Amino acid sequence: MSKYEHVFFDLDRTLWDFERNSLETINDLYHEFELGHKSVPSFDEFMSVYRIKNHDLWALYRVGKVTKDELRQLRFHHALQHFHIDDEKMALEFNDRYVETCSIKPHLLPDALPVLEYLNEKYHLHIITNGFKEAQFVKLKNSGIDRFFKEVVISELIGKAKPHEDIFKHAFDRSGAAAHHSIMIGDDFEADIVGAKQAGMDSVYLADFPKKSIVKPTHHIKGLIELKGIL
Repeated sequence: MSKYEHVFFDLDRTLWDFERNSLETINDLYHEFELGHKSVPSFDEFMSVYRIKNHDLWALYRVGKVTKDELRQLRFHHALQHFHIDDEKMALEFNDRYVETCSIKPHLLPDALPVLEYLNEKYHLHIITNGFKEAQFVKLKNSGIDRFFKEVVISELIGKAKPHEDIFKHAFDRSGAAAHHSIMIGDDFEADIVGAKQAGMDSVYLADFPKKSIVKPTHHIKGLIELKGIL
């Protein structure tokens, strides 16, 4: 019999196919804002620059060095500036259209739905995410998986982001879960695996390759279907 009673999932890149949904959205907006006629050589080049700028800003956001508003204002602005487009108003409009449009995209990672149906019969399922409140609930609803989760814990509403121990403690309080009867599943090693370790939880690292680190996940999987062999 499993020692686990509660299963906590990250959302983006763990269940919800962030890469596919984001790529589709930015491709649509690239054409809508006619960036190809504004000194951006190609969509692929724009995405390559944007991914770096966005990643760097999210890293700063997680440690409290960048606010949500600054992230909203800067991520597309920095990308556009790389191509000599210094238009703060357009960058902000691009960002707001991105959040609005990307959130309603329904694509999930392979096997997400059948795995959730399988786990839902055996465990209490919850979400712990560092995403923004106006986007995460919409993603869950439009992808059809909101029905599986008893608690959805969002960093913006708590005031602490993973891997901070407080967001995990809040999740335990909300769900009634005990750390030693819980397991965290996620794709972000620092946020999900290190965070779970600090909170006293077991963890499952969803990634193509294991990560070299002093901290070790309890399990490493390459696809969600492998959870059926663990849980």
